[in-house]
Amino acid sequence: MTSSRVLRTMPCMGARTNQVRIIAGQWRGRRLVFPDIPGLRPTSDRIRETLFNWLAPVLPGARCLDLFAGSGALGFEAASRGAARVIMNDANPDVVRALRGSRESLGADQIEILGGDMRNCLAHARDAFDVVFLDPPFASPELLIEATGLLSQLHRLKPGACVYIELPAKRGLDDVPGDWELYREKRAGAVSYRLYRYAPV
Repeated sequence: MTSSRVLRTMPCMGARTNQVRIIAGQWRGRRLVFPDIPGLRPTSDRIRETLFNWLAPVLPGARCLDLFAGSGALGFEAASRGAARVIMNDANPDVVRALRGSRESLGADQIEILGGDMRNCLAHARDAFDVVFLDPPFASPELLIEATGLLSQLHRLKPGACVYIELPAKRGLDDVPGDWELYREKRAGAVSYRLYRYAPV
């Protein structure tokens, strides 16, 4: 019979650690802590490794936007790998506090953390971006559709900019602007991820 003392010291096998690891670059191996919030789904190590291999030629010195930052996995990874400036935005105040804590622990001065509606973030952005990450909660597909439209309407993309989109594999996405060219596409389990290039006429 297992003693109560042993039961108290055994880890809960189903518990979430709420941590994500930076894969490469300046902060390789450092872990980011994020709050346990419904719909917050960090991009997996496998997907990030592929994505940042795709972005390797354009990332050093780039100006990046992580519009639905969540755990911060994409924005902090970009900064770790040489992005000159990364703006990270999230609507949840608890997420924003966690992101600011991670930035402080890393000493990441090139990262700016914003909180609030993504529409305000895009409306008040000072410059256009070289790389944009779009990974909103899977339960809110309307946010992704609106964000793709606003990026073009508000001229927030530099010519040749890369836009990363992550979405459920079972869901299509036919509403991207006509001047976005699909550059790369892969699937990992239930997740589809794509990289577009902005190619204005």
